[in-house]
Amino acid sequence: MSATVTAPPPSQPSAPPPPARTVPTRPRGGRLRRWLGNGLVQAFLAVVGLVWITPVAGLLLSSLRTANDNAASGWWTALTSPGQLSLDNYTALLGNAGITRAFWNTVLISVPTTVLVVVLAALAGYAFAWLEFPGRDWIFLAVVALLVVPVQVGLLPVAKLFGQLGLFGTIPGVVLFHVAYGLPFAVFLLRNYFADIPREMLEAARMDGGGEWRIFTRLVLPVGRPAIASLAIFQFLWVWNDMLVALLFADSSSQPLTVELQSQVRQFGSNIDVLAPGAFLSLVVPVVVFFAFQRHFVQGVMAGSVK
Repeated sequence: MSATVTAPPPSQPSAPPPPARTVPTRPRGGRLRRWLGNGLVQAFLAVVGLVWITPVAGLLLSSLRTANDNAASGWWTALTSPGQLSLDNYTALLGNAGITRAFWNTVLISVPTTVLVVVLAALAGYAFAWLEFPGRDWIFLAVVALLVVPVQVGLLPVAKLFGQLGLFGTIPGVVLFHVAYGLPFAVFLLRNYFADIPREMLEAARMDGGGEWRIFTRLVLPVGRPAIASLAIFQFLWVWNDMLVALLFADSSSQPLTVELQSQVRQFGSNIDVLAPGAFLSLVVPVVVFFAFQRHFVQGVMAGSVK
């Protein structure tokens, strides 16, 4: 007796799964873009920008007019009488030994201070964020505590110390003071930024054989470029526009442009033909630095604002 084997019925093709519902995502910053696209908001921002730029324009036009023209009428008259404008004041400024020496002193103070603060803060920020060593948290807490110490508290004790070390009245002394008081905020800023780097990135780099120095230079610094650029801009502006520290720690041969302009006011009173171009020269350099690093500055300020 033979057994008959019946083949199983062919399986029916299963129905395709229903398409997944896609939730439309709203682009980041869409509400802010729509708000800024409002005509009234744009008009208000234009008025604010005009108010902010008017003193700068007035200073520029005053620096291009003679002392007699500035004494006889306001700077706005140059808009209808452009014949008043000339570069004679800037030619005379370049011939003023005190102003030119003070300008280069300002450069010699601001640039090394900014470089030292950024380099030391980046190294310390990486160490506090990703290296394990005894007392790390307590040392970082001490650095943060230094943020509440006013700069005025340390002026006289540090001046006395610099006098004993032979640094008082010198450019290195001014640079050292700015570096010391700029480091706590710089370390705090970069440490918090470096701590947000995903740990997986660093561990992958270590598994590939990268040492700490290679990880710091090839991975951490490129990722932290926006924060570093923002710190560099802030530090440069603080030092470039400083007068309090330079007024105390710098002598006549090492004083920056802010102190020199203040002494010119005290000596000559209303010498607008020297003060106006000197003040505009002191103003234009930070503006150029800001716009040169504007993209990195905005990225550093906005970093972490949208997750």
